[in-house]
Amino acid sequence: MKKVDGKVIIITGATGGIGLATARLLAQHGAKVALAARSVEVLETLVNEIPGSFAVPTDMAKETDVKEMIHKVKEHFGRIDVLVNNAGKGLYAPIEHVAIHEYQKIIDLNIIGPLIAMQRVIPIMREQGSGHILNISSLVSKNYFPNLGAYASTKYALNCLSLTARAELEKDNIIVNVMHPGLTDTGFSKNSIKVGGVAPFNREDMPEADSAEYVAERILHAIESERAEVMAHE
Repeated sequence: MKKVDGKVIIITGATGGIGLATARLLAQHGAKVALAARSVEVLETLVNEIPGSFAVPTDMAKETDVKEMIHKVKEHFGRIDVLVNNAGKGLYAPIEHVAIHEYQKIIDLNIIGPLIAMQRVIPIMREQGSGHILNISSLVSKNYFPNLGAYASTKYALNCLSLTARAELEKDNIIVNVMHPGLTDTGFSKNSIKVGGVAPFNREDMPEADSAEYVAERILHAIESERAEVMAHE
């Protein structure tokens, strides 16, 4: 088991939901957490609440922001032990009605942003002699749900990038793995892009949602176990 105590860990999308719950949990376990998100005001509040944390205002859909995030964290802490690519956005629409400009937005945030972050952090971790990249995917990438094809496709892509990188970077002592949350009680659905007000699920047919705190525990398990893929429930 790999412990997080004393590790420098970047968490993107850290101002709410799964990201915030994960930041708090990892800090409780002794990690030095770098909080990356767009909301400067919320970040300023959180650094006063989470001991040893560092705020990095970042829009993960912007290449320059992502590169600057990695640079600032390395400059502040002197190293980066773990990158948790958590920031993301949903898109609910039948395939027939997926607007390409909206699809491009979630591609930039859900795939391109994490990829750039990985590319920037890999040389740092290689020079250190070790590192860990954990990409937060989704159980929708293991299924086919109506109205979720566009969003799920970004997570399918993230899975492929992650597991391929895992094989490529094993020789460098850099672990890459994926955690798949299921339905979680956060603002994710409310903040998602919706076409024509379409809802992804009939909630009456769905199991009870997990708490963000529960998913954070699974993320900690994914870091400590180093398994290729970790599910919300198994």
